[in-house]
Amino acid sequence: MITGHVFIATSLDGYIAREDGDIDWLLSRDNQNEDHGYNEFIKDIDIILMGRNSYEKVLTLGPWGYTKPVVVLSKTLAGKSVPKELEGRVRFMNQPPKEIMAFLSREGVKRVYIDGGQVIQSFLSDQLIDDIVITLVPVLIGTGRPLFGEVKDDISLSHVKTKSFPSGLVQSHYRVSK
Repeated sequence: MITGHVFIATSLDGYIAREDGDIDWLLSRDNQNEDHGYNEFIKDIDIILMGRNSYEKVLTLGPWGYTKPVVVLSKTLAGKSVPKELEGRVRFMNQPPKEIMAFLSREGVKRVYIDGGQVIQSFLSDQLIDDIVITLVPVLIGTGRPLFGEVKDDISLSHVKTKSFPSGLVQSHYRVSK
């Protein structure tokens, strides 16, 4: 059975990026000496799903850093060619969340990392996310792109654990009730 998983950071006021997509507030706090659990999380992931905004931001950060295959969900990019240097590592798709998960399941995918605000919101709405790990960064940026938007119905979460780091980051893990 295929499962969806979120591992993301937000500002204390709930934003994943500034209005223009900048994540300088996050990158400036990147402590190379502090393990926030990403490597442990990603080792069991089969594929990464992200939205176009996340993809375009990742492209500005230097060499492609993902070792897992990536699917970019985008109406604008679907049907276009992947840049030559990313061939075989990235593909573009534009199906609804349930169709994407069914397609990936048929390919043998078991664990999907779901990234990007709009993508997370749509997969949550369709009850396709099993758990969420949110790392709160102790900064208020005032405005930006929120992690969560409006929901049709309440989405119940069960707290799994919370831990804090010397840098001041606080990470909480929740299971999504279905």
